[in-house]
Amino acid sequence: MKNETVYYPYDEMTTVLLPVTIGCLYNKCVFCSMYKDEKYGIIPFSDIEMQLLNASIYTERVFLTGAEPMSIGFDKMKQLLDMIHQYLPYCACVASYASIKNIAKYSVEELSVLHDAGLRLLYIGFETGRDDILKLMNKGHTVNEGIKQANKLNEAKLAFNTIIMYGIAGKGESIDNAVATAKMINQFTTNKVITMNLTVFEGTELNNMVKRNDFIPTCGNERLVEIRTLLENLEPKQPMIFDTTHPTNIIKIIGTLPQDKEKLIDKVIHYIKVLQ
Repeated sequence: MKNETVYYPYDEMTTVLLPVTIGCLYNKCVFCSMYKDEKYGIIPFSDIEMQLLNASIYTERVFLTGAEPMSIGFDKMKQLLDMIHQYLPYCACVASYASIKNIAKYSVEELSVLHDAGLRLLYIGFETGRDDILKLMNKGHTVNEGIKQANKLNEAKLAFNTIIMYGIAGKGESIDNAVATAKMINQFTTNKVITMNLTVFEGTELNNMVKRNDFIPTCGNERLVEIRTLLENLEPKQPMIFDTTHPTNIIKIIGTLPQDKEKLIDKVIHYIKVLQ
């Protein structure tokens, strides 16, 4: 059996990693190269239990690995969280990736039960607030579906980080994309907005689109303008972290909105001037 690459958020670098799924059940996003050669599967609970037996009993945080741990369904998720609590009684937070498509399969009540059982943070790829770009990138959800699931999580009091991608709309579309994405985010409460810089990877359909001139990537300066425009249009109802420290980003800034808004915008403007 080949060694699978394990992916996890930058924020979870020091977190105990617990494999739950391999591959990606959807695996159709045109920009993604992470799971192209991996067949989707669920890790047997006996294997997961062995991992927990070998973990420190004093573990305080666990991240569930695999593209879609939530794809295992409510009953198995509840069983998994109970098992984590059994072996790691000091674990205060279980975090996981999640997709809009998978969250849609859960009711508010089920999400609330999972929260109470220890699932405290989800990382969700919303990517953009434009339906035409979601369709172009074959994300498998619409803006309204994303907002609906976000509000469901808010109702269940299950916190989540919103992952968005600048440069995703292509050359000349950055300002419109930033305004639309901010408008989407303003309609729900999120713990953090994590930005990623669109990267065109070899072997992806997006790379083929670029070669055919069906997609023209943006330049660095336009991407910075997109970040600035996003910041200008974000109006969170509660304090929200804005974070561009992921390694793909062309600028590394972090702060809390709304209080750090002007300071963050000034930093982006400084970088724009340097590039001009």
